[in-house]
Amino acid sequence: MFKSVALIGTVVGVALATAAGGALWDRRDGPAAEPIADGTATEALPVPPIPPRIAEGVDYDRCLDLLSTDPNAASTFADAWEATGGGDGATHCRALADIALGEPERGADIMEKLAAGSRGQAAARASVYGQAGQAWLMAGIPIRAYGSATLALTLTPDDPDLLIDRSIAAASMERYHDAVDDLTHALDLDPRRADALVFRGAAWRHLNQMELAQDDIDRAFAQDPENPDALLERGILRQRRGDREGARQDWEQAIALSPNTATADLAQQNLALLEAGPERR
Repeated sequence: MFKSVALIGTVVGVALATAAGGALWDRRDGPAAEPIADGTATEALPVPPIPPRIAEGVDYDRCLDLLSTDPNAASTFADAWEATGGGDGATHCRALADIALGEPERGADIMEKLAAGSRGQAAARASVYGQAGQAWLMAGIPIRAYGSATLALTLTPDDPDLLIDRSIAAASMERYHDAVDDLTHALDLDPRRADALVFRGAAWRHLNQMELAQDDIDRAFAQDPENPDALLERGILRQRRGDREGARQDWEQAIALSPNTATADLAQQNLALLEAGPERR
């Protein structure tokens, strides 16, 4: 039966879905699953576009602007700025440049130390801890990501984004009950978060709570009828029930809505597994 075909689940964390080598919730249901290579670290660069930020000023903005166009230049600028007393802004930009240049572990370590030692506001320090957590996930070290997110939440305990980030780290370690707890807290704070509903639905599926999974996905569609990740996840639930055609339609629509993304790649792989049939069990 096709119900035993291994399928690739939902990508969690839009900012992280394209991280290099990051196996988040986009893992096959089988025990021998391999991580999915999801793109490049620069696509997931956790640059702070709005406050709270750890620093302000023209030099900080210039360094951040360079990250998206020339990370090598951003790194050089940050080093020179730091040598002349650039402070938190220079250190933060250097860490982000390391991430953009494919060294997320180094960048995460720098940001953790920055958040711990900065005299900035609690919300700004929490933001840097959160970015460190994202970088640890890019580096494939979810236990450090979980720790960074937890430190962030000690500073701002009711931040839905940080709760979702920590749920991603928990899920990547297959701690799905912990992920559900954080996502439930996030949804209590902001019930409009369709992304959190999708992620919790995926966690429920991994816990074999299919009715709860379906309920969350249905609620996500009520919030966002064209959510590609919800389509990816609903396709898996439909396939589990033996509805191959419904699953195919959902995955094809996910690809059409978000081409050239990690979500589209996962949907395409699920379609290939569906076509392969029982021999792929």
